Amino acid sequence: MFHVVLYRPQIPPNTGNAMRLCANTGTTLHLIHPLGFSLDEARLKRAGLDYRHWADVRNHDSLDDFVATTSPERIWAFSQYGQRSYTELKYRAGDALLFGPESGGLPEQVLTWERIDDLVRIPMLARSRSLNLANALAIGVYEAWRQLGFRGGV
Repeated sequence: MFHVVLYRPQIPPNTGNAMRLCANTGTTLHLIHPLGFSLDEARLKRAGLDYRHWADVRNHDSLDDFVATTSPERIWAFSQYGQRSYTELKYRAGDALLFGPESGGLPEQVLTWERIDDLVRIPMLARSRSLNLANALAIGVYEAWRQLGFRGGV
């Protein structure tokens, strides 16, 4: 259906929550290395609970490796620098939703990568710095899935 791409995630519980989200929405989770933790990290397992074995999780050495092995339809990069709201997109099955690491979001070389179709943002109050990564993932994934009529859901 969709591809959720975490670029160099750093906090194990966020990735565990992403696994749980992807398992519950039929979304594939792609982890771009290096990771800021081991995939055997106890906090990752605790956050993912028993969903880890249901989640389709794939590891990639780079974004180029992700594209070469996955061939996503389009790549939407979620960033505070996006001019369009995530709700303005018309999502299609096969799209990739790309999120940056917790410490500072996507770096400049990713934001300007030629494979990015557009930068999109999740609106927040001006005084706010960022949302928790797992929350941002849920917002983006559920909007994309909603647009497809929650295909495959109950």
